Amino acid sequence: MITCLRYNTVHKSTWDDFVDDSKTPLFFFKRDYMEYHSDRFTDHSLLFYKDQQLIAIFPANQHKTELHSHGGLTYGGLLFQSKARSDLTMAVMAQLLATAKQSYFNKIIFKSIPYIFYNQAAQDELYALFYHAKAKLFRRDLSSVIRLDRHIGFSKGRKCLIARAKKNNLCTSISKDWTAFHALLCCVLSKHGANPVHSSNELAFLQNKFPKNITLNVVMHKEQMIAALVLFIFNNVVHTQYMAVSEEGKALGALDYLIAECIKYYKNIGLEYLSFGASTEQNGHIINEGLIAQKESFGARSIVLDFYEICI
Repeated sequence: MITCLRYNTVHKSTWDDFVDDSKTPLFFFKRDYMEYHSDRFTDHSLLFYKDQQLIAIFPANQHKTELHSHGGLTYGGLLFQSKARSDLTMAVMAQLLATAKQSYFNKIIFKSIPYIFYNQAAQDELYALFYHAKAKLFRRDLSSVIRLDRHIGFSKGRKCLIARAKKNNLCTSISKDWTAFHALLCCVLSKHGANPVHSSNELAFLQNKFPKNITLNVVMHKEQMIAALVLFIFNNVVHTQYMAVSEEGKALGALDYLIAECIKYYKNIGLEYLSFGASTEQNGHIINEGLIAQKESFGARSIVLDFYEICI
């Protein structure tokens, strides 16, 4: 029999240990990451047990009468123990639906985890959404990734900019100057009427909590930060959480060179993918053609990020 408990702080170490041993051990499912923005979300995460053994968790928040895969995370869904089989997945999905109904939720918004983040095959969850939950796919984002061991190379234009950066003797380095980075990022985003999701203090806090998983990679020129990448590093994937480049950096090919160097480095240490993230807008209905073309010019190609709606 499957039982379900709502998360509270006494479960923190149990939760974090489970994430490490799950089929999809993404560090941002750890409680220190989930809770840095606890003021923005009402946490309603769930733990599932069989015979008093923890077998699955559901990072989630409550939004009015809806239960959401946690809104502060790019990916979501159920996380299962490494040895979980399909029959257990089906049973947990059934219990998730029963628990949501008992808690008077009328809908579940469920994010999937892209296959590139799997430690093991884990798509029985998607079948359970179809079979048990009668879920409706309501959003599909297009995301760009590079298979590092089969990189198809850069476009001619990118190669020219990378060569220009080398000619100008630009170098990459690791930085902890989150204030300078945030100023550069705000300047870039303001041109598009946008703001960063994270503050400089939040980025510094998260990097301190997860020093092996979050890095700030930069190009400096005349003591100024002219290009930067904030990278989230998972077991087999490096993800570009933020990219920023100044006008001077664009002219010198600084960001192109920085990305090329990161591709080379993470390929050499054995990671499988570099992820640039989604290039879609308005719940997946519009493709930002310029943005996806930029990513594809580095040799990236597309995967999908799916969102499901379950009516209770």
